[in-house]
Amino acid sequence: MDRADAKQRILELRGILEENSRRYYVDNAPTMSDQDFDFLMHELEALEAEYPEFVSADSPTQRVGSDLDTGFVKRAHRFPMLSLGNTYSISEIEDFAARADKALESGFTYCCELKFDGTAICLTYRNGRLVQALTRGDGVQGDDVTENVRHISNIPQKLHGDYPQEFEIRGEILMPYASFEALNAEREDIGEAPFANPRNAASGSLKLTDPDEVGRRGLWCTLYHIPAQSVPFDTHDEALTKAASWGLPVSDKRRLCHNIDEIKEYIDYWDGARADLPFATDGIVIKINELSAQRALGYTAKSPRWAVAYKFKAEQACTPLLSIDYQVGRTGAVTPVANLAPVQLGGTVVKRATLVNEDQIASLDIRIGDSVYVEKGGEIIPKITGVNLDLRPAGAVPVAFPERCPDCGTPLVKQEGEAKWFCPNRDACPTQIKGRIVHFIGRKAMNVQAGDATVDQLYEAGLVRTPADLYDISMYQLMSLEGWQEKASQRFLDSLRKTVEVPFERVLFALGIRFVGETTARDIARHFGSIDAIARAEKEQLLEVPEVGEVIAGSVYEYMRNEKHLAEIERLKAKGLQFTAKDSASALSGALEGKTIVISGNFSISRDAMKELIVAHGGKCASGVSGSTSFLLAGTKPGPEKLRKCEQLGIPVKNEEEFLAMLPVPVQPQQETELTLF
Repeated sequence: MDRADAKQRILELRGILEENSRRYYVDNAPTMSDQDFDFLMHELEALEAEYPEFVSADSPTQRVGSDLDTGFVKRAHRFPMLSLGNTYSISEIEDFAARADKALESGFTYCCELKFDGTAICLTYRNGRLVQALTRGDGVQGDDVTENVRHISNIPQKLHGDYPQEFEIRGEILMPYASFEALNAEREDIGEAPFANPRNAASGSLKLTDPDEVGRRGLWCTLYHIPAQSVPFDTHDEALTKAASWGLPVSDKRRLCHNIDEIKEYIDYWDGARADLPFATDGIVIKINELSAQRALGYTAKSPRWAVAYKFKAEQACTPLLSIDYQVGRTGAVTPVANLAPVQLGGTVVKRATLVNEDQIASLDIRIGDSVYVEKGGEIIPKITGVNLDLRPAGAVPVAFPERCPDCGTPLVKQEGEAKWFCPNRDACPTQIKGRIVHFIGRKAMNVQAGDATVDQLYEAGLVRTPADLYDISMYQLMSLEGWQEKASQRFLDSLRKTVEVPFERVLFALGIRFVGETTARDIARHFGSIDAIARAEKEQLLEVPEVGEVIAGSVYEYMRNEKHLAEIERLKAKGLQFTAKDSASALSGALEGKTIVISGNFSISRDAMKELIVAHGGKCASGVSGSTSFLLAGTKPGPEKLRKCEQLGIPVKNEEEFLAMLPVPVQPQQETELTLF
């Protein structure tokens, strides 16, 4: 490769890496595997080493991938938060050990730990209390996600023991497999794309603007590093042992190693044993244990010289593709699913793998009878990653995506900007009908004592076509069905009667409006207060609901302009279901009735508590300033953009004292809230 070709390839690699870094850190929707990304990064590093005249400060080799988000306050890290150099080669781990031996005059040990596949976090404790949580960001500054982190159950708000007056500790926010599966099931149920893996799910969840929803996502934290400048210990292992004694969730899977053979033994053990862990891991981190040795070795521009990560290769299997099924979801989305010859992968037998959509089938050029490579994306979701062309059978033809719904035969449609095909026959497609009823009776919706099999039976008997039909079923009709006895029939009918007690926000979720999940339904219900108000709302008014964007607003708007949907709602109303938010004990007054309020900045109570206070006095909260905003409630350090927009539109701005004076009920500030403000 000559100099001109090297320059061209360097520019090409930088573009590819920067684009995929954005998709990984910011969008939480990577399109390239970690291994492919790392190989391209190593190629770029080698070219820049050979042609140093082309090295620049903005090269991906010289800086940490950034997860900074415009929706959060940025704060500087006290100590740079760097990434780790990584390798897939044991020989490079041997080289790392050899370099350390050569550079360090005195003896040292290694601390080996699991490399957790989550999103990095830096916690600061002062006087034993959590005061700040920052993401990695760009390594120099991170997003302040303190309020969200307070809702992660295993992160202590207060420590015990002989902790330092102030210190930082770093680690990873994880999403355990069980939480990941539950979240993806909910997303698929409302027609949203599932997260690719637990890492992306954890990162996306940590950046939500609703801390309560963060708490519901089932995130977990494990901590593994205290900056050497932050505490007076001699070794890394000693620092973590002490941190655990203060009540912090430190990983207990680490091991002290004395030589490369012990490191290899640790790697080999966890390459197999990780399959039994409840969360994703993607490698092993090897650190020099002695903090004096760490200081002596120092850092490169983007990573410490005293640590390296060995990354496990993705487990892959090759097996024949027997056939492809096309499944219709309750929203009408048609998803291809590959049926495979059973193969052992990641400790389980894999027989099926999702193919996502028509585009993936075409890009991989998959054909029936092909031997396909299967991996577990994020260690859990089986996915097809390629085809072994050497084993392709003679005469194999490309897969033709069906033109008609595999269930009802209706011609499929694809909406502009979407990758999936849909069956538009919402009211007569059996799978969609049954799917909506299953969703309606689900635990997070109406919580009826029944499941898929019951819905199938009731549908085949001609008893249900819409959720409202459930309430017309009699004991006699149930008892006439195969397998139904009096006790089971009574239990089913009793659980239906209890649905009149289900609050409005869950009834709204149960309707199955596309893109409206459990949290969004709650926010919309609280914002409008009744189904009639939602039905009258224009798109602009729907957009005033926090976290409701164009897609969700459009979906709700169209749903409420469908006469069949409105007729179904009227039938459900007649059965006694709640379509109006009940006044609760927290409804303190109507002092803010009819007012739409945007809040910005920090207050003497938490932002969530302030929102609840507004709602409790009859007001509505909106996320952005618009012509319908009554006033901006500005605390300390309000957003400058919101202030500028208020000035442009002539929207009043009130401080906390002025706001509280509007309320008839005194509000007591929370204690120690100032610890979260900087």
